[in-house]
Amino acid sequence: MAFIGTLTLLLITTLLAGHLGQRVGLPAVVPQLLVGVVLGPAMLGWVHADTNLTTFADIGVVILMFLGGMESDIDLLKRYLRPALIVACAGVIMPVVLVGLASRGFGVSWTEAAFIGVIFSATSVSISVAVLKEFHYLNTREGATILGAAVADDIIGVILLSVMIAILGGEGLNTGGQQSNLAIVLGEQVAFFVFIYILIRWLTPMLLHFSDRLTMTSSSTIMAMVICLGTAWLAEEVGLSGAVGAFFAGVAVAQTDYKAEALSDIEPLGYATFIPLFFVSVGLNVKFDGLSRDWLFILVLSVLGVVTKLWGCGLGARLSGFERSSAHVIGAGMISRGEMGLITAQIGYAAHLLRPDFYSSIILAIIVVTIVAPFMLKFSIARANRAATTH
Repeated sequence: MAFIGTLTLLLITTLLAGHLGQRVGLPAVVPQLLVGVVLGPAMLGWVHADTNLTTFADIGVVILMFLGGMESDIDLLKRYLRPALIVACAGVIMPVVLVGLASRGFGVSWTEAAFIGVIFSATSVSISVAVLKEFHYLNTREGATILGAAVADDIIGVILLSVMIAILGGEGLNTGGQQSNLAIVLGEQVAFFVFIYILIRWLTPMLLHFSDRLTMTSSSTIMAMVICLGTAWLAEEVGLSGAVGAFFAGVAVAQTDYKAEALSDIEPLGYATFIPLFFVSVGLNVKFDGLSRDWLFILVLSVLGVVTKLWGCGLGARLSGFERSSAHVIGAGMISRGEMGLITAQIGYAAHLLRPDFYSSIILAIIVVTIVAPFMLKFSIARANRAATTH
């Protein structure tokens, strides 16, 4: 029952913090992140990221991305596939090069520097999706490009991490407890996207039509959740983020006649419990251990973490034909590292690509960048809106 008390505390504090944040014009996710910082090990130490809370947070990011997929315009995503790929590639190259080179100045080896660059090439679009939804920007050409680029970014990041582990002889990416080499990982991921095509085209409509014929209350919504959770689990099994699987599951459900019912049932469930706990869990990872010793390293990583995505992805957007204000929105939407940065860091750390004395500093820098990201995106959207009204 102790977890019930913790859950009660977190929900009431995120509710009040979210209200205060909205009153002063903050994106809703920022107060929830700060609740985790204040109540967690960094400050008061009242709440820790135990197994139960982590499970709720994992479900939260899955539901958030599922809702993002359901609210996305698939035709818009197809139309902006090419710029999304250019944005993703530019947003990977710049962090790998600049963050890697900067890390060398703090005494890390070339191997560790390359791995730190790979960590900061990751993008977690979950927080950006929340901000895009809040400002009704999800179904715009900028929103579609951000979503497409984040998926491509995720795949590129997994490939880079797999290559490093395969070449440097680490423990490898574990799938089901067994070592996976690069060829197997890539083969599994290709098979996953073949499955996604089948899921969108045939499997989801068939399953939802079948569930609609059952007498169980909310049978279609339950089947939509089965598709969401099952696809997220499958994505994790092939080395991708569960958020990617959940997003495509949402796209699949959105192509059916059951979209409105699933959206109206699942959205309140997600935002009432699971999604706030995901953002709180990000803040709970903040620890100030070693801050006085490594503050300059953390500061440099944090600044470069913001700048390399903002400029790198923004440059990719400009090369794709976007105007300056739109390119700034796209760059800002790709800044957040969130769970993808944390997962990449953990996998590489377990594969001995990084020494323990650098690990905590990198985690703290990821958290700082993740907290800054929604502010940057909100500012960029406001600036783009002003630019649009003056033309």
